[in-house]
Amino acid sequence: MQRLIDGYRSFRATTWPQRRALHEQLAANGQTPRALVIACSDSRVDPAAIFDAGPGELFVVRNVANLVPPFAPDGGNHGTSAALEFAVRGLEVPDIIVMGHAMCGGVHALLNGTPNPSWHFLGSWITLAAGVRDRVLECTPADQAQQVCEYECVKQSLANLLTFPWVRDAVRSGKLALHGTYFDIRSGVLERLGPDGSFSAV
Repeated sequence: MQRLIDGYRSFRATTWPQRRALHEQLAANGQTPRALVIACSDSRVDPAAIFDAGPGELFVVRNVANLVPPFAPDGGNHGTSAALEFAVRGLEVPDIIVMGHAMCGGVHALLNGTPNPSWHFLGSWITLAAGVRDRVLECTPADQAQQVCEYECVKQSLANLLTFPWVRDAVRSGKLALHGTYFDIRSGVLERLGPDGSFSAV
């Protein structure tokens, strides 16, 4: 914790004075982010750093394996869906970016099981991509399954986004665009999903 407090003090001493006017403007006028980014919680994948974005530019949702659940308007607690609804219906973001990444621990757990079977939530969460896992394992060599599954989880999240009626309507009207990306933490290369279903470097 002390390292974080020291970092805050450095922020207040150096970064805050440079960005004070921007923060005051954001406080007075509210936020109008350029995009919603749905990324993994992995500490090595920071969307703001990857896109070199400043305060107010990105509305970011992070969860294990950057998964978007399908539309399910029931009484459950749906953190990712709530953030998605606020970004699309409240902030009216023009773009949604799903960002997968290399060496994803959530995808590893999807393929190999959770690190501890007594854990309460991880196993249930990653079953959102159980269909992805099954399809990948049917036709992919074992040494390629991790990366292929990481790619396919991005595609599944994009498909699940279209189960939300107000996302689907915004896409059809041209007010909203969906994008798939993949960040390789080993090389720093960002890949983008193309119309042909393959990922290529930006």
